[in-house]
Amino acid sequence: MSAGEVLEGLLLKCMSDFYYVEVEGTLYTCKARGVFRKKHISPCVGDHVRIWLEQDGTGAVEEILPRRNSLVRPPVANIDALFIVSSVCQPSPNTLIIDKTIAAAEIRGIEPVLVITKNDLDDGGRLQAIYRRAGIPTVCISADSEDGLDEIRAMLENRVSVFTGNSGVGKTTLLNRLLPGLELATGDISQKLGRGRHTTRRVELFHVGSGFVADTPGFSTMDIERYGFVAKEDLPGAFREFAPYLGQCRFVSCSHTCEKGCAVLQAVEEGKIDPSRHGNYVAMYNEVRDLREWNKPRNV
Repeated sequence: MSAGEVLEGLLLKCMSDFYYVEVEGTLYTCKARGVFRKKHISPCVGDHVRIWLEQDGTGAVEEILPRRNSLVRPPVANIDALFIVSSVCQPSPNTLIIDKTIAAAEIRGIEPVLVITKNDLDDGGRLQAIYRRAGIPTVCISADSEDGLDEIRAMLENRVSVFTGNSGVGKTTLLNRLLPGLELATGDISQKLGRGRHTTRRVELFHVGSGFVADTPGFSTMDIERYGFVAKEDLPGAFREFAPYLGQCRFVSCSHTCEKGCAVLQAVEEGKIDPSRHGNYVAMYNEVRDLREWNKPRNV
């Protein structure tokens, strides 16, 4: 190997077979070593990597440093906060998708934040109340107001943050308001299908103050398997409002779905846990209860 040096940096963008790695403010275009294909792994946005830099400035990704966490969809690693963008209308919010996304974040030690858009068209107060009550940071924003934007900007500092959500909810429009100058492409709503047309085609990290933000491709459907295997025993811990009641049920093996003497169900009946959150928990539990470790999808 010719004379060169090893550098450590942050992978900001993957495009075709090229990887764009930032090292102390300088961006290097790199290829990946074939060893990654042999190990069935790939570098992804958010990875801390070691690169070999040739004297002519060309680079190669040599090593992926250990990840704190990662998501399969969107493929991002080492995430601090996951901003889940949902519109109050056009398209209508799907709380099951919201709760699956929150659960994926919670299980991986990522802070979920719910952003409710289009409050100029309808009132997102009811949706906001559900998630604030559950202990999830929640912000309502409107197209005709700056309210909530400074709150979001403060949450982005010193973090790697991912924005995700259904197509058409205004995610890219929100990012353009938060990060003037990006001018990311936005799409309109399909009147026939009632959802947005995909405008973001790749995942990329952008500088924002002292942090980084990823714009990610929108989705119209999602299931929990796409985020990797989730054991049914871990699912209650993904609903933070369940925490005071876990371990208080009559039966140690309580699934918190239908059993007598379940402290979680009693909390729902007493109005301490929102029924929609519990209903989505039950739906998710029924999806994963028969999964086995050997059936889990491969992670990034």
